Amino acid sequence: MNVDLYNATWCYNFLCSGFIQTNSKIAIGASISPVSSYAGNQYDVSILLWKDPKLENWWLGLGDNTLVGYWPAELFTHLADKATMVEWGGEVVNTRANGEHTATQMGSGHFAEDGFGKASYFRNLEIVDSENNLNSVGDVSTSAEYTKCYDIKSSYNNEWGTHFYYGLGNRSTTEKPLEFGATRQHVSIKFRNVTLAKTETAVSVL
Repeated sequence: MNVDLYNATWCYNFLCSGFIQTNSKIAIGASISPVSSYAGNQYDVSILLWKDPKLENWWLGLGDNTLVGYWPAELFTHLADKATMVEWGGEVVNTRANGEHTATQMGSGHFAEDGFGKASYFRNLEIVDSENNLNSVGDVSTSAEYTKCYDIKSSYNNEWGTHFYYGLGNRSTTEKPLEFGATRQHVSIKFRNVTLAKTETAVSVL
């Protein structure tokens, strides 16, 4: 979890203040188990984000009704009322000074076109509107900063709803360091013009 959308820091999880954990059984930043295997068993984890209508804190939940913690309402300006854009995706970061992009894998280390059982994925992308109704997302756009290294492919079907595959990882000689003397590459799928109270999705942990 990045605490400030890279505006001032590159802090994750508890390296900077912000997120308030309420569940002592969940270790933020720890490995998830079990994990999917290439061409083998595939495992999902459900992730939920929603805004408490009374205290206006933004909560994080995993699986079936497992609360992890929340971001206090006072942290937010643009999200003080609602979200107008939701983004899901993968990311690789190198925070070393003047570092170039590494060959670090994203997801399973396989291109999106390899599909189920090989590439990592997000599925059943949904939001809850201002009336607290769960809605599938549509009319999404995808982006990948360095398509020679990482890619993304979105689709829709009745079982998985809106979903996408993403990943791989390979060093590119054309990479340039980003600000703060670090590099950050990501792929994402975006859904705009929403009134967001809660999002629910399942993500492959391959």
